[in-house]
Amino acid sequence: MNHRPRKRFGQHFLHDPGVLRRIVTALDPGPGERLVEIGPGLGALTREVLPLAGRVEVVELDRDVIPHLRESCAGLGELVVHQADALKFDFAALAGDGPPLRVFGNLPYNVSTPLIFHLIGQAHRIRDCLFMLQKEVVDRLAAGPGEDAYGRLGIMVQFHCRVEPLFRVGPGAFTPPPKVDSAVVRLTPHAVPPVAVNDPRRLEQVVAQAFTRRRKTLRNALKGLVEPAAIEALGIDTGLRPENLSLEQYARISNTLD
Repeated sequence: MNHRPRKRFGQHFLHDPGVLRRIVTALDPGPGERLVEIGPGLGALTREVLPLAGRVEVVELDRDVIPHLRESCAGLGELVVHQADALKFDFAALAGDGPPLRVFGNLPYNVSTPLIFHLIGQAHRIRDCLFMLQKEVVDRLAAGPGEDAYGRLGIMVQFHCRVEPLFRVGPGAFTPPPKVDSAVVRLTPHAVPPVAVNDPRRLEQVVAQAFTRRRKTLRNALKGLVEPAAIEALGIDTGLRPENLSLEQYARISNTLD
């Protein structure tokens, strides 16, 4: 099966058997689960999961790989292919009234961050996600206050999900090899948010503005959105920089906007 990986789709096909086994072990798929793979490519991971699950749905943008995918997975189980852009795909509608989805895949690095935001917007119909991402992105997802990687992505994802970095993967596991290390991470939507937020959209607004001006003090970073006096009234020092505040503190600030 000759298929040239396409740069515009961010294609780096996983081929390392040891890495594939570790991902399948972490996923632990079983019959009756609603398994959805994003970006299966030529099916290296799909072929490992399909016999264990019996049925896998995939969302693949590149129509040219789909015949190869179907051929490589023939006889292994029921493969349902959605030829679509995962960034526009309605995962909640796919879940319907059935069991919540288990979403997994080796995500294209060029769309991984917007794709994660797209998925957490539908987290109420997702049981968990297991993704291969650029290691830098996994570091950002898991970072806490004061760490260099801490920012909007980590705060908002941690509000919606428990983040578990699992293991690092070197460039040699892919064809073509990327120029960066990768890592596998599990995201599990919270049954109950870890902090009280009156309106998640307000939280997003506060965090987005703060980190657009992350080198400024909080007083200046949130200027025009939240009065410094309102922040000080919460016992939060407006002389701190945005990367020094916790999710809980951002939640308290956002709740003053209602």
